[in-house]
Amino acid sequence: MDLATLKALKPSEYEEAADGYRATGDMASDAKDAIDNRVSVELRNHLEGDAAKAAVEQLKSLSRNFHYTQTECGLVSTALNGFAFDIAVAKRKLEAAMDDARADGCTVNANGSVSYPAGRKPGDEKTADGGTVTGSAGGSPTSDALERQAVDIHPNPYYGRAMAYANRIADALEEATDADTKWAPKLRALKADDDLTVSHRDWADAQSDTGGVREAGKAYLDSLPEPPKDGSPKDNAAWWKGLSAEEQSAHLALNAASVGALNGLPAETRDEANRRVLAEKRGEYEQALKAIPAAPAKYTYTNTARGPVKVHTDAYLEWDDKYSDRKKELEGYLKGMDQIQDRFDRTGVRGLPEAYLLGYDPVGHSDGRIILANGNPDTADHTAVYVPGTKANIEKIGEGADLGDLGRSERLWAESGKMAPDKSFSTITWLDYDAPDKVLGEATRGSYAEDAGPTLRSFMEGNRAAHDETNPGNPGHTTLIGHSYGTTVVGVAAQSDIGPVGELGPTPRIADDVIAVGSPGMQADHAADLGVGARNVWAMGGPWDDQGVRQGGRLVGLGDDLTIPTDERFGGNIMKSDSGGHSGFWDPESTSLRNQAAVIAGKYERVQHD
Repeated sequence: MDLATLKALKPSEYEEAADGYRATGDMASDAKDAIDNRVSVELRNHLEGDAAKAAVEQLKSLSRNFHYTQTECGLVSTALNGFAFDIAVAKRKLEAAMDDARADGCTVNANGSVSYPAGRKPGDEKTADGGTVTGSAGGSPTSDALERQAVDIHPNPYYGRAMAYANRIADALEEATDADTKWAPKLRALKADDDLTVSHRDWADAQSDTGGVREAGKAYLDSLPEPPKDGSPKDNAAWWKGLSAEEQSAHLALNAASVGALNGLPAETRDEANRRVLAEKRGEYEQALKAIPAAPAKYTYTNTARGPVKVHTDAYLEWDDKYSDRKKELEGYLKGMDQIQDRFDRTGVRGLPEAYLLGYDPVGHSDGRIILANGNPDTADHTAVYVPGTKANIEKIGEGADLGDLGRSERLWAESGKMAPDKSFSTITWLDYDAPDKVLGEATRGSYAEDAGPTLRSFMEGNRAAHDETNPGNPGHTTLIGHSYGTTVVGVAAQSDIGPVGELGPTPRIADDVIAVGSPGMQADHAADLGVGARNVWAMGGPWDDQGVRQGGRLVGLGDDLTIPTDERFGGNIMKSDSGGHSGFWDPESTSLRNQAAVIAGKYERVQHD
């Protein structure tokens, strides 16, 4: 890049263009939300038939297009800001060198060379003529040594200064050229296929584009305020609030996974970040699955003395060894994604509120990581967080006719709303730990809960911080529910001393109420140990296999001193339950479900005690 071009460049114009792309991305985001949460909802609720179903499918495609537009506009905006940052640095260096040269009596020429006046060194009798020098960028130990030698020998004292200015100008021009060369292909790459369909390949490309912009924009990213190191969720909330719109956009564009996992940030921000991660990972996994060749014929027949015998083909055995495990793994990831998408698509069905994806990692903790809310917890009057137990994983988080653990949270949302129609609710499924996969062996150990407890507590603290930011002075009412081994996790979290979640006191409060459902033990021998007050601890159990889980937990020591929450000596409230076993506590129209909903809604007088 030459001197005239760099002088004429205005980084502010690129920053204005970046603002334009960011505004376009915001409009695309608003359009996506309008389609998902208003237009599609109205269409599903008021029209029936094949035409209506086809229209909903078209709207889903349009929503995906807007989501992709939002993502790509965020990347373009960040790339333009990154280019403007690099050019501004180079331009400041150029202007400083030119100003210093002029102040020293030198003249900077249009080609970047520097002319210096006549002068003489102290002690010399003769004045040396002036001249012009052209600088060089970079340099090496050898060239620098030769240049110093030339300066020492030269009779004009201005020669060395002019050479230094010329070198600084050359460095600035080279830095600007490098920025232009670096960013041009990154910006050209930020485009989709020339069609109206956002494919899995497009999302996989978006993931690649993100990596390219992140690599090119390292200097720009390094200039942005970083999240507080080892900060509390409250620290995280303050950091995010203090960022400019440009800085927030850059973090969302290039650090979506980190932003989506950061406790204390607004639910809308985490949802936006995690939905992007979900879309990009889906594109990556769909492409990877597509790349696996079809399995060859599995069997062939070979003749033996007793007749033809079916045996595996060599080709199949080779394919199975190379691809089978990876294929099952990818199919499992995609199955979990389908269940999450199904929840998104059911927004508005029977009044179901908008979903917020507060955490997502298909491979986190080996079982996958998902935190999904029905309704916005930042604005809800009442929030419930449900922690599933043994065998919970992302692949079956919303599986089956009852929609699995996601379905349980949905039923809690609907039933709680009936208890207090004038209040707003949010119910959250929290799977952010390595749940035991086996009832015998793994689920008999407290180590899984000990690892998970602080993570759950940090989430609860973040949920409180985000709510406080939206509703200063009105923390709302929060209930923490555990099922099976999830109650053990809740017990450890409630006793983890990592900072106050609720009001300050002798024991930090993790929530306003704690419910233990089918609990094998909470690593505590009394309800008062959970820090919410014994009168705010609730428990229920069932017969058959639930009795086996609870008594088994007692025997292996998941409850201190052989005590479990449904024991009277534990000191909490024992609620009536009509569950037929360990998994029926969320059956529609059940006493078990209504009792949990009454606690969530703060309608304690409507709880039926056992």
